[in-house]
Amino acid sequence: MDRSRPLARRPLVALLTATALAATGMTAFASAARAADADLARNGGFEAGLDGWSCTAGTTVNSPVRSGSSALKATPAGADNARCSQTVTVKPDSQYTLSGHVRGSYVYLGASGTGTTDVSTWTQSAPDWQQLTTTFRTGPSTTRVTIHTHGWYGTGAYHADDITLVGPGGETGRPPAPPTGLKAGTVTSTSVALSWSPVADATGYAVYRDGTRIRAVSGTSATVTGLSPSTAYAFQVAAVNGAGESARSATVTATTTAPDSGGGDSGLPPHALVGYLHASFANGSGYTRLADVPDSWDVIDLAFGEPTSATSGDIRFDRCPASECPGVESDAEFKAAIKAKQAAGKKVLISIGGANGQVQLTTTAARDTFVSSVSKIIDEYGLDGLDIDFEGHSLSLNADDTDFKNPKTPVIVNLISALKTLKAKYGDDFVLTMAPETFFVQLGYQYYGTGKWGGQDPRAGAYLPVIHAMRDDLSLLHVQDYNSGPIMGLDNQYHSMGGADFHIAMTDMLLTGFPVAGDADNVFPPLRADQVAIGMPATTNAGNGYVSPAEVTKALDCLTKRTNCGSYATHGTWPALRGLMTWSINWDRFGGWEFQRTFDGYFG
Repeated sequence: MDRSRPLARRPLVALLTATALAATGMTAFASAARAADADLARNGGFEAGLDGWSCTAGTTVNSPVRSGSSALKATPAGADNARCSQTVTVKPDSQYTLSGHVRGSYVYLGASGTGTTDVSTWTQSAPDWQQLTTTFRTGPSTTRVTIHTHGWYGTGAYHADDITLVGPGGETGRPPAPPTGLKAGTVTSTSVALSWSPVADATGYAVYRDGTRIRAVSGTSATVTGLSPSTAYAFQVAAVNGAGESARSATVTATTTAPDSGGGDSGLPPHALVGYLHASFANGSGYTRLADVPDSWDVIDLAFGEPTSATSGDIRFDRCPASECPGVESDAEFKAAIKAKQAAGKKVLISIGGANGQVQLTTTAARDTFVSSVSKIIDEYGLDGLDIDFEGHSLSLNADDTDFKNPKTPVIVNLISALKTLKAKYGDDFVLTMAPETFFVQLGYQYYGTGKWGGQDPRAGAYLPVIHAMRDDLSLLHVQDYNSGPIMGLDNQYHSMGGADFHIAMTDMLLTGFPVAGDADNVFPPLRADQVAIGMPATTNAGNGYVSPAEVTKALDCLTKRTNCGSYATHGTWPALRGLMTWSINWDRFGGWEFQRTFDGYFG
C-alpha cells in the first residue's frame, strides 16, 4: 500500500523550484538500461482503462492520445491534485528510469518509497505531448516503489500516456494457481453461500459476480449478499498472493429464490410508483388534496417534516395554511384521506428534510428527540413509515471517518441509531425509504469524505454508511437522479443528466455495488432490485434533469430487460426493479400526469 503523502500546498513557485532541484540532483544516477531490464509499469498506455492504477479524479479517453487508443485524463479540483499511482515490485539497490508523456499545465511524474531520495519531474506547460524522465536508485531493502502522476490545484485537466519504469524486476515469485472446487451452498432470496478448495501459496481470494470483482476474503468461503430475488448469478474466484492474482476458477451459477411474500417487503406491489405530495407548503405547481391523488401512486411521501433548528432533532409537520394553499382540506379530512389510501393498499409516509430542512443529530439528546418527535407525527396521522430526505449539510463525515461499514461521525451514528429504534418500535410493516442526492451516494465511487489526504468535501458519499447499516430494514432507496453534476459510473466515464444513460449508470451502481473511493477491498455491496426505484423530476419545472417518456422507457428497458440500452453496459438484468420515484405528485398534475401515465403504460 502506498502510504506516502502528497506535497503540502506551498506557494507554487517555491515548490516548483524545489522539485526541479531534486530532479536535477538525481541525474547523476542516470544510466542506460541493461539488457536484463524490463518495463515494470502495468498498463502504462492506459489501453486497459485504469487497470493497475489508483486515481482520485482520473478516467481514460480516446483523444488526445500519444499512441494506442487510450490515454489518461485527470482533473484537479479543490484540494485534490488528481493523483494517479501504482505500486511496482522492484529490486533493492538497483537503478530505475521512470518516463512518460504528458500534456497540460503543471503536470508531474514521480516516484515515492524509493528507500533513497524520492524523485519528481514536471512541466510548466505542455500544449502537445512532452516526455518527462527521471531516475532513482532503490534502497538496500526496498522491494516496492510507487510511481505517480498528478496535476496542480485549479490549473485544469492534464493528460498522460506511455508511462514506463525500466529496470530490473523484483523477486515477485509467481501468482498462485486458480482455485478449484467452487460450489454454491445455501441460497436465499438475497444471498448465495460459496466455498472452494484452498490453493497453495495463496494469501487471499478475490470473489467475482457476473465478471465484476466484488470482494476480497482471506478464507475459502464467502456469502454474497444484497442480491435480487429470482435472479441468476455467475460466480468465480481467483487466488491472490504478493505476485498477483491467478486466473479465475470455473464458473458456478446460482439462482436466488423468490421473495418470502409476493410483492416484496412492507406490502409494496412488485412495481411501485412513488411521489412526493406538497403537504406543508405551496409553490407554482398548485396545491393537491391527498384525496385527489390518483390510485396509480403506491407510496405517497408527505413533504415535509422539518426541524425547529438544525441540531434540535425536534421534527414538526405543519400542514399548509389555507391562506397559502387555497382549497386545503381540514385535519379531519386529511386524516380520513390517509385511511382511505391505506385501505386501497397505498403507503403514506412522512418525509423528513428537503432542501430547507437541515437535520444534524449531533448529540444523543437530539437523536432521542428525533425519535420521539417523529413517532408523534406517525402516531397522530396513522402513517405507514418514514422517508429520509436529508440534503445540504445534514450529513457529512469527520476527517477520521474513512470506513463506511464502521462510521464514527456523530450525525451518522445517531441517525442510524434513531432509524433502528423507529424500525424496532413499529415492527416489520414499517416502511423506511431514503431519497439522497447522487453527491451523497454514487459520488462515493470516486470520493469518500475528506479523502486520504484531506481537502475533499466531507459530504461526499456520506449517505453510504446509513444505507449500509439499514440495508436489511430499508424498503426503498430512490436516489435523486436530478439536480446533479456529472458522476463517474462503473465504466469510469462521467455521465450527465438529460438522457436514459444517466439513470442506467446511476442505478447499475446501486444494483452492482462499487468500491468506495476506488478501493477494491472496500466494496459497497449491491442492494436488492426490489429495494431500488429511480428518482426523476416529473416536469421541466420540477428540477434539472427532466427526461422525456421515451428516455424513461429506455432506462427501464435496459435495466429490466437489457434491451434498448445506450452507451453504458450494465452489469446485470433486474426485472424485479421496484419502480420510479418523482418530485412531485403536484408537479405531475401540473404537467398533465405525464410521469404517471409513463409508469402505468410500462408496468400496467
